[in-house]
Parts: sequence; structure tokens; C-alpha cells
Amino acid sequence: MKTDFKQCLSGFDHIKRYWDRGRDSVVAKILPGEVYVTKQNELISTVLGSCISACVYDYKMGIGGMNHFMLPANNNAGIDSLSCRYGNWAMEFLINEIIKNGGSRDNFKIKIFGGGKIIKGMGDIGEGNIMFVSQYLKNEGFLVESHDVGGPWPRKVLFNPTSGKAHVKKLRSMHNDTIQQREFKYLHEIEEQDTHTDIELF
Repeated sequence: MKTDFKQCLSGFDHIKRYWDRGRDSVVAKILPGEVYVTKQNELISTVLGSCISACVYDYKMGIGGMNHFMLPANNNAGIDSLSCRYGNWAMEFLINEIIKNGGSRDNFKIKIFGGGKIIKGMGDIGEGNIMFVSQYLKNEGFLVESHDVGGPWPRKVLFNPTSGKAHVKKLRSMHNDTIQQREFKYLHEIEEQDTHTDIELF
């Protein structure tokens, strides 16, 4: 097993990282409410349902990261470990951490994924997340380089911030008409099924 991981940036040592033998790469796996920023040639991975991930990178400096937020905004929330569940906190934190570690807003390129409607009987949380992140980026003067949002699919995303390449795998929905589960539990079950369409490159 490969164990010679390079030290991650300060503040991100709580993020789970592992060696993916098939991809010959370190992978940092983020969960809902988490953010990861890196200067290394490693991948960031997450699984999305109605949640959104923004992949932001400085294409000149080779630094970038990914967030994973569950709801658009909460302007009344205090800054705590749960803040990045909300899009306004997750976007600000991701952008500020990239800049703090040497990135420049002028060089940012951004890719957006997620926002699916995957659970029957729930409101379209994904659409609200898509609208939020689109408006946020417009207000901040950022253009979206590429995106894959909406639809009925959960998605698995792999992003390399040093190259800007993102791979998206659409997962087949599992229909569950019993009592609604929390989305992260639902998505974990979907990921365990490992049924998917072809991988798309963005």
C-alpha cells in the first residue's frame, strides 16, 4: 500500500485521504459540509445528489479545491464546523482558502456539479442550489467554465485542481418510497451499489 502522502495544506488534515491504486493517485474524499484545497497533484472526490460542488482552481498556479454544500444560504448561521453546509459559507471559504494559499481571483476557473432531484416526495432542493450558485458566481464576477447540473441522477465527481480536469459519473437512482432518509445516507447506499453510466470528462 502506498503511504508516502505529502502533507496537506494547513486546516485540511481532518479530510479523509487514501491511495487509489487504480488511479495511481492520492484521493481526498469530502462529505457534505466539507471543503478541501490542495497544491498537490491529487484528486478530490465526492458524491452528490441535490447538493452542489464547486470546483475552483487557479489555472496558472496549479492550486484549487472543491466544496460540497447542502443548502443555498443561511445568513444567520454562526461560523462553526457546520457552516459549510450552506452555499454562501462554502463558496466564501473555498475561495478565501485558495487565495490564502497563493491563488489569484483573476486566474480562477470554475466548474459546477450536482443539484439533482433524486428523492421522490422532496421539494426540488437541487434547483434551489443551482440557482444560488449561479447567482453567487454572477455577483462575484466569475464565469463558469463547465457544468453538469440538474436531472434525476446522483453524481460521483473526481477533480484534479492542478490540471482542472473533472470526471463525472452519473449513478442510477435507487427508488425508495419508505420514510425519507437523510440524503447523505441515501447517497452512501447509492455509491455502494456502484451502478453507473459512463464517465464524462469536464
